[in-house]
Amino acid sequence: MLDKNKKILIIGLGLIGASYAKRLKEKGYYVGAITRSQDTIDYAIDNDFINEGTIEVKKEFVKEFDFVIFGLYPNVLIKWLNEYHTFFKEGTIITDVTGVKSKIVYKIEEILKDDKVEFLGSHPMAGREVYGIKNANPKIFNDANFIITPTKKSSESAINLVHDLAVTLEFKNISRLSPEEHDEMIAFLSQLTHVIAVSLMCSKSSKHLVDYTGDSFRDLTRIAKINEDMWTELFLLNKEELINQMNLFLKSFNEMKTALENEDIDKMKEMMRTSTRRRSYFDIKR
Repeated sequence: MLDKNKKILIIGLGLIGASYAKRLKEKGYYVGAITRSQDTIDYAIDNDFINEGTIEVKKEFVKEFDFVIFGLYPNVLIKWLNEYHTFFKEGTIITDVTGVKSKIVYKIEEILKDDKVEFLGSHPMAGREVYGIKNANPKIFNDANFIITPTKKSSESAINLVHDLAVTLEFKNISRLSPEEHDEMIAFLSQLTHVIAVSLMCSKSSKHLVDYTGDSFRDLTRIAKINEDMWTELFLLNKEELINQMNLFLKSFNEMKTALENEDIDKMKEMMRTSTRRRSYFDIKR
């Protein structure tokens, strides 16, 4: 478990950052925060998410903390570190929650190379279709996966610390992938699914669809209620890999379309059997 003598700083109190803060504070850790809005800091203190917080980035405040977690969008994270990376005290371990790795991890390692601090990427595979601290709830972690993305520069002590963070937050399954492996998996498992949901909702315009739909449509389009700023940024940062996965999907989609056009019953049933078998793996895992 995490050392309770170590102070934890969370930069960015959105849905995930605030959910981290809430669970860590509940478990007796000293949690500080930096975020843009004083209203968010006030809410976090009044509702026992954090011990202290500020909207100003001050060196003397940042240096109080041993472990720093960034809950920022990727480009904002890079900008923040470019401006304030010298504020960390020696030996600080830093991690993040961002949904892409290859395009940011190596940039961050370069920014921090002379600072005697260490960054190790991580990704909580949890979320909701809402955002902001008022929707934060650490229960979203309980059945979720957590991915650690070490590089050749990552120390075992940092990997163990971030692993302990995931255990403390009560993630169900913790994995290690390289940044490149992570981005390939996430392009398929997360980004592609959002592309499909958005595309489906954009393919037919009718305010009356809700009057006729069943659970299948609701389940398939749950994630179409989307934060356009964050997901556009994530798609662009993982553009090449996401396009690869979109092409993979289009190949299967067109196979089913062709089978239907040709009334190829055997092919249709074969694809359905494959789908059923592969989906069953998820049921076993849970």
